[in-house]
Amino acid sequence: MFRKFTRTSVAAITAAGLGLAVGGTAFAQDKPGEGVTVIPLKSSIAEETFQTMLVMKALEELGYDVQDIKELEYAAGHVALGNGDGTFMADHWDPLHIDFYNAAGGDEKLYREGVYSPGALQGYLIDKKTADEHNITEISQLSDPEIAKLFDNDGDGKADLTGCTPGWGCEKVIEHQLDAFDLRDTVTHNQGSYSAIIADTITRYENGEPILYYTWTPYWVSGVLVPGEDVVWLQVPFSSLPGERADVDTALPDGSNYGFQANDQRIVANREFAEANPSAAKLFSIMKLSANDISAENLLMRDGQDSEADIERHADAWIKGHQEQWNGWLEEARAASAD
Repeated sequence: MFRKFTRTSVAAITAAGLGLAVGGTAFAQDKPGEGVTVIPLKSSIAEETFQTMLVMKALEELGYDVQDIKELEYAAGHVALGNGDGTFMADHWDPLHIDFYNAAGGDEKLYREGVYSPGALQGYLIDKKTADEHNITEISQLSDPEIAKLFDNDGDGKADLTGCTPGWGCEKVIEHQLDAFDLRDTVTHNQGSYSAIIADTITRYENGEPILYYTWTPYWVSGVLVPGEDVVWLQVPFSSLPGERADVDTALPDGSNYGFQANDQRIVANREFAEANPSAAKLFSIMKLSANDISAENLLMRDGQDSEADIERHADAWIKGHQEQWNGWLEEARAASAD
């Protein structure tokens, strides 16, 4: 499935508007990606469009023929990149997606240098009212049927956890931890389209009902359900992750342990493409986007500014507000092809 976007190259507008004749050598230096097709990939999370579109716009300014976004969930997306059926994905979570990365060929087939957006957190939260009333601080306390029953939405006696979309990296962690923390008999992991099930969770909170959910930052949810004010993070009793991360300590520097490692969002690309296109590879390695900027744009989407035109406007506004930095990235990228 392709998400359609109507984008016009800034360079094309400038050349047409000023009637410029661009010479071959100069054009090659300014547009090192001329004639090269790029296929962007992203998951079904609409809120990833903003950061993906920023990379697309930068590539367009370098002359690449950037196609419409192709939506694939993370596991399939990594495989597509490794096989050359896609060019880049702007939302590779490291280390959450390490198993996907390795299964798709690892460093031999994939390229990832630099950090696009650092310091992403994940974990389980409950409403602060219930946490305070029942002194709930750890997810393992839900192994007690009486505590779990507080979060029962369907009358089966088990806590209902608003969880992870099938196929995401968080699904493996949650399923693993339900067993590791002895929660399998008292907690139901409710899955589906995350945007739909978290919307239902927020409605229940607004109706005064207890809530239990998984989420991550940067994302708009923590701007609506504010940790420390409306909700609280739950600690885990000990670190426990699936797969290659079985021995990893998930404690944060302040001693908090939410059960997930802090992640960096990175741009991952097909290695063959990256090696053949040093300008694009350099761009992928140096672009930076703060978690706050992502969350702020995502909140705009949550509040109704979620059309393709809206997201493109948000991207253009971000570029305008960071024009000097943006221009610097493009200069470095162009210089990489000249080396």
